[in-house]
This record gives sequence, structure tokens and C-alpha cells, in this order.
Amino acid sequence: MDYIIFIVSMAALIKGADFVIDESEKIAFHYNISSFVIGATVVAMGTSLPEMAASIFASMQHKSDLAVANVIGSNIFNIALVLGIVFFMAKKMVPVRDMFADDSAWALFPILIFLVVGFDGEISRFEGFIYVLMMGAYLMFLFNNASDLLTQEIDENLVTESFDWKSTVLWLGMGFVLVIGGANFTVDSASSIARSFGVSEWIIGLLLVAFGTSLPELVVSLQAAKKKNADMIIGNIIGSNVANFTVVLGTAAMVNPLKVDFSANAFDIMTALILTVMLVFVSANRLYNRSTGIVFLLMLLLVLNNSFQSF
Repeated sequence: MDYIIFIVSMAALIKGADFVIDESEKIAFHYNISSFVIGATVVAMGTSLPEMAASIFASMQHKSDLAVANVIGSNIFNIALVLGIVFFMAKKMVPVRDMFADDSAWALFPILIFLVVGFDGEISRFEGFIYVLMMGAYLMFLFNNASDLLTQEIDENLVTESFDWKSTVLWLGMGFVLVIGGANFTVDSASSIARSFGVSEWIIGLLLVAFGTSLPELVVSLQAAKKKNADMIIGNIIGSNVANFTVVLGTAAMVNPLKVDFSANAFDIMTALILTVMLVFVSANRLYNRSTGIVFLLMLLLVLNNSFQSF
């Protein structure tokens, strides 16, 4: 029964996030807010809403391993799975934007800071607050440097739809209910599954919860791949990973300080770091090709193999 609850609650969480993003965009369009502002706020934050909700509820229940593993796992899946699949499928990707010059620091710094603040075994409320401020700095960076990238992520079809406050408030409320309820049941069922298998909540958070909350990024990236929009694909992953380590981890730590067991989970944490460094290297040398996709997917297999050994 826990498995059914997990699947249904995860689906509700993801669909609820879609409702929140769509209706928030409609409100923004109604008030003539520019597309890149919408992209920097609604879209940049919205794609990480499932991770945020799941990690906050895990933190509220003092399940630090679930909260942190969700962030680490989501970043691993975003790079190894999402970019691995996209690079493997795409024959040639040529981003217009110089991802290395413009975005590599934002891709790398958050996880390096995580290694520093978590070295003592805990991410405090103050350190969580600093992370949230870092997300604010990232949004300012997007406003100033990535307006073209952001506008590509806006669903322009929403502009043509008639605006009705009653309908918008209804669907927005429905979205928040699904996100909150879905996150709550996702955490509860994930914990039960961990107990039934006799494995740690870290493993369940790293695999099941992180994979589920990474599905929006996978869907968005596959849609962008069909349009051969390389900038949106890579920008979406970098933005999502930044949000995961700043606002997701930060808000979860502000709810309750998060325990981090580096010795027990060193493999997964270092894999997330290595994948991030690899992404920066790929961006520097513009290696957006099938070979890179294969390497990323092989890295994912290593993570899965290491995790399954715990079962």
C-alpha cells in the first residue's frame, strides 16, 4: 500500500506544481509583467517546487537524511539522467549562450559551500538563511544576465487564454493543496518503504524521492530537445541545481537544522560534486554530444549500483 501511496502522492506533488506555475504565469501576464521577470521568479522557483515541498516536510518531521538526500539525488539525476538522456539522443547541440563563462560559477559554488557548511555535521538555521540569500543573488544574476534564456521557458500560449480570477484562484488553490498534501504523503510513504526494506531514509530519498522530483526537469528538457533548444536545456538544469542547494536546502534548514553524515554518505555527495565539475568541464569545452551523454549515464549506473548494495 505504501508504494501506491508514494506513486499517487508524487504524481499529485508534480501536478500541483504545474498548476501553481501555470496560474502564477497567468496572473503575471494579466498584470503585464515582462516575460523574463516571470521566468526568473515563477519558472526558476517553480521547477524546484516539488523538491522544496518534499524537503520542507521531511525537515518538519526531523528526517534530515530524506531532506538532504532529496537535494543531492535531484542534482545527480538532473545531470546524470536528464542531461545524459538528452545528450545521448541529440545529434548536435550548440548553445548560443556561453554557459561556462556565464553560469559555471553558479553551478559549482552552491555544492562547494554545502561541503563547507555541512562539514561539522549540521546545516544550521543561520546557514540555511545564507543559502536563501544566495538564491536571491542568483535571481538578481538572472535578471541582469539571462533574460533571453528565461523568456524561452515561458509558456506564451497562456497569454491568449482568457483570464478569470475565480478560475485562477481555484486552480492555484488546488495546486497548493496537491503540493502540500503530495509532499506530506510522499515523505510518510517513503519513510515506510525505507523501513520495510530495512534501508536508510537517505537511500530512499536519494533514489525514489529525488527521481520523482526530478521528473519536471526531465520533461522540460526533453521538450526543449525536440525544439533543439540547447540553451534552455542546460540553463534549466543549472538553474534547478542552484535552486536545490539554495532555496530548497536553505528553507528546509530554516525549519529545522539538518544533520549531514558525510562519512556514511560520502560516495553520493562526492558523486554530486564530481558530476557538477564534469558539467563545468563539458561547458568549458562545449562537449554537448553523445559521448558525454554516455559518460553521464554510466555515472548514474555507478550511483544506482552503490545504492542497491544497501538493500
